[in-house]
Amino acid sequence: MPQTTDASGPDEELQRRVLDLTRALWQEIDPRAATAGLDAHTSLQREIGLDSLARAELLLRVERALDRRLPAGALAEIDCVHDIVQRLRGAAPGAAPATARAATFERVPEASPRHVRTLPELLQWHVRMHAERVQLVLLSEAGEQPLRYAQLQQGASRVAAWLQRRGVEPGQAVALMLPTCMAYFPAYLGILLAGAVPIPIYPPARPQEVEDHVRRHAAILDNAQAVLLLGTPQLMPVARLLRALVPSLRGVADVQDGLRGPQRAARPVPVEPGDTAFIQYTSGSTGAPKGVVLSHANLLANIRAIGQVAGLRDDDVFVSWLPLYHDMGLIAAWLASLYHARPLVLLSPTDFLQRPQAWLWAIHRWRGTLSAAPNFAFELCLRHTDEAALRGLDLGSLRLLVSGAEPVRAATLERFAERFARYGLRRQALTPAYGLAECTVGLLVSPTGRGPRIDSIRREPFVRERRAEPDAAGEPHALRFVSCGQPLPGHEVRLVDAQGREVGERIEGMLQFRGPSATAGYWRNPERTRELQRGDGWLDSGDLAYRADGEYFLTGRAKDLIIRGGRHLDPEEIEDVVAEVPGLHAGRVVAFGVSDPRSGTERLVIAAEVPGLDPAMRAAVHARMAERLAGRLGEGADEVLLLPAGSVLKTPSGKQRRAAMRELYLGGGLGRPPPGARWQLARLGAAALVARA
Repeated sequence: MPQTTDASGPDEELQRRVLDLTRALWQEIDPRAATAGLDAHTSLQREIGLDSLARAELLLRVERALDRRLPAGALAEIDCVHDIVQRLRGAAPGAAPATARAATFERVPEASPRHVRTLPELLQWHVRMHAERVQLVLLSEAGEQPLRYAQLQQGASRVAAWLQRRGVEPGQAVALMLPTCMAYFPAYLGILLAGAVPIPIYPPARPQEVEDHVRRHAAILDNAQAVLLLGTPQLMPVARLLRALVPSLRGVADVQDGLRGPQRAARPVPVEPGDTAFIQYTSGSTGAPKGVVLSHANLLANIRAIGQVAGLRDDDVFVSWLPLYHDMGLIAAWLASLYHARPLVLLSPTDFLQRPQAWLWAIHRWRGTLSAAPNFAFELCLRHTDEAALRGLDLGSLRLLVSGAEPVRAATLERFAERFARYGLRRQALTPAYGLAECTVGLLVSPTGRGPRIDSIRREPFVRERRAEPDAAGEPHALRFVSCGQPLPGHEVRLVDAQGREVGERIEGMLQFRGPSATAGYWRNPERTRELQRGDGWLDSGDLAYRADGEYFLTGRAKDLIIRGGRHLDPEEIEDVVAEVPGLHAGRVVAFGVSDPRSGTERLVIAAEVPGLDPAMRAAVHARMAERLAGRLGEGADEVLLLPAGSVLKTPSGKQRRAAMRELYLGGGLGRPPPGARWQLARLGAAALVARA
C-alpha cells in the first residue's frame, strides 16, 4: 500500500479520526482484517473491499462522529480516507433534518386527461387546465426548487426549437446523459416536441469504472443511431469519448445551452400514438443491453392502469429518489405523476445513497402518500439509519409503498415493517409489485391496502419437480416467496412449460404476458425480437413464477437458473447463503452455471470478492462457504473463485451481471484487477482514434 503523506495541524487530527472510523468499520465487516496496514491513501474499494453500501455507512459515521455534513455527491467521488478529509475541509456543521412540515400542495380534483394520445398532448392539456400549478419539487443542496406546468412547457419548447436548429430530424435518437436535475424534465419533453426519440442513459458513477461505462454506452448509442448527446459540463470529457466511438453521433452539447437560448416556437411536428416515445435500454443483468421500443400508447396505457390500481386521490403526493434513467423513476414516478396531476417530490439518488434517511424525512416533511423503491433501498434504510437520525419521524401519511424493480425479499419486508412501525408506517402500505421494460414498467401488483403475502413452500419438491407445495410442517430450510399479485387492468399473464403448454396451480413455469403496454420489440434487433415474441400477442418475460389462489409468485430468471443433477438451483438464494460468511458482502457474490460435457449437466461456480486475505484465511473462508451451502441447501459448489474487490460486475440498478461474469469466467478473465482510471482513459482515447481513422 502507498505510504501516507502526513497532514499538519487540524487536518492531521481530522485524518486520524477518519482513519479510526474506517478501521472500526472494516473490522466489523471482516474481523480478520489487517487494519493496521490501512493508511490515508489506501483505496477503500480496490484494496479493502468496501462496496458502495459500506462506503455510504462510513460517510454516515464520519458525519455523525465529527458533526459535519459532507457535500452531496461525496459518495461517488471518494476513493480513500484522504479524499474524505479533503471534502471535510470547510464542511458545514451537521444539520438536523428538516422536520417541519412543508406547505401542502393545492388539492384540485381534475377531470382525467383520458382523451390525450401522446405525451406532447398531455403537456398541452395540463398547461391549458392549470399552467401555474406545481408539477414537481426538486430537493437539492440549493434548496427546494418547484417546477410549474407553464415552466415545463416553456423549457420543453425552447429545447425543441434549439434541437431543430441543430438539425435534429423527427425520428432521430437523442441521448440524455444527465443526473437528476431540473434540466432533465424540459429536455426529455423537448426531444419529444421536436419529434425525436429520447434515449436515457446513466452518467458514469466513479472514475474507476469509466472504461466499462463508455464501452457499454458506445454500444447502446451505436445501436440507437443517436445523432446528439446532451449532458452537463462535468460530463463532457466522457461525452466526447462517446462521440469519437459512435459514428452516428454528430455532436455533444451542454443541455443548458438549449434552455438558455431565445424563446422561439418550435416547428410543429405531428406525433401519433404509435410513434416511439423512447427507447429503454435494459440493464443487461442477463446479457447485452437491448433497446425496448415503447410508443406513446404503451406509456399512457401503463400509466393509466397503474393509476387505476393505486386508486389515486386528490391529496396524493409521490416522493421519490429513483434515478430518471431507470424506467421505475422515469415512468412510475415522474411521468405517472405528470399524467395524473399529482405532485412529485424528488431528491437525487446520490443523496439517498449517502443519507438514506433523507428519503424518509422527505416523506415526513411533504406528507408523502406514495413512494416506490427496489429491495436494496429498504435494506439500506434498515442498516444505515440510527434512532438519533430518525427521532420525530412520522411515516403515517404513506398509504402505498411499492417494492419492485428487483426480487422482493420476504425477510426485508418483514424487518422493514417491524422497524418502522414505531414511526407510523402501516404494514398494509407495503405493496410488492413486478414489472419489466418490455411491458413499459408495471405488470403485476399485489392488492393495495393488504400488505405483503408471503408463501412458505417445501424445498425438495420445488428444486426437484418445480412444485410449490405449502410448508405445513415448518421445515427449517423452507423456501419463502412474496406474492406480486395480479396483472394490471387490461393485461394478461400465463405460465408455460418448456414446450409452451400452460402449467397448473403451484407449478413453476415461464411467465408470459400481453396487453396494451407490451413493446413491439427491440430496436434494430430482429433476432432478439423473435426470441421475445411467442405468437398471438404473447411475450416471454424471461422470468419464472408459480400461481397460487390467483396471485403470482416470482421465483427467478430462467437464464440464470442452474440445473445440476436434476435439481434446479436458484443463484439468488445461493448468493444470499454465501454472503452470510464473515468477510463476504451481500451483492459481491455471484453464482452461475456452466455446461459440463463430461457429466452432461451443469457445474455450479461461485465467484466472491474477498480482498486482502492471506492463503490460510482464504482457505478458512472457502471452508465456511462449503459448510453454509451444505447445511442450508444440501449442495456444494464445483468451483469457488475468491476475487479481489471490484471484480463482481453489476448493472446500474445493482443487479449482478451473471451472464457477463459467466463469459469472463469462460474466457479466463475473472479476477484480473481493473486498471486505474488514467489507464482506462488512455485506452479509450486510443480506441477513439482508431475508430475515427
